[in-house]
Amino acid sequence: MEFKELVNKRRSIRAYLDEKVNKEDIEKIMECVMQAPSWKNSQTGRYYVALSDEAKKEVLESLPEFNQNNSRNASYIIATYKTGLSGANSSEADLWGAYDLGLQNAYLVLEACELNYDTLIMGLRDTKKLREYFNIPEDEVILPVIAIGKRAKNHTVRNSKKIEEVLVIK
Repeated sequence: MEFKELVNKRRSIRAYLDEKVNKEDIEKIMECVMQAPSWKNSQTGRYYVALSDEAKKEVLESLPEFNQNNSRNASYIIATYKTGLSGANSSEADLWGAYDLGLQNAYLVLEACELNYDTLIMGLRDTKKLREYFNIPEDEVILPVIAIGKRAKNHTVRNSKKIEEVLVIK
């Protein structure tokens, strides 16, 4: 699939079929993720994947009710970044970790789309519950939970902002 077509196809999906995401596809997605640029190639992103029914239930219960409803039946990817590795000796060091994780997550959702999976990036979650269940170290910042699966219904395309609203060229 051409890049522009892939970008236009990928949407946030809020209803999933009860179908398994396979481990091999997750590994393919992660191989792509690892190609994302990062500060001095520090690759601070870390990922925790819930594929088993038990793990999916734990993640689902860490989400607010509306995101539970939006992502039911999906599998989940918890994205974190390890602190202290990027932007060294900078007052903005940990911001670079977040920036790099965002780049990796863009690759993640696009590669998932290439493999015919749909995604939903969610910011609200119980980080304490996720940290305990997945044994996520304290030096990792938990950012999004990404639902991944097959869409249950067609999605209507939302209009993006007009270019004039977001771009300044001088």
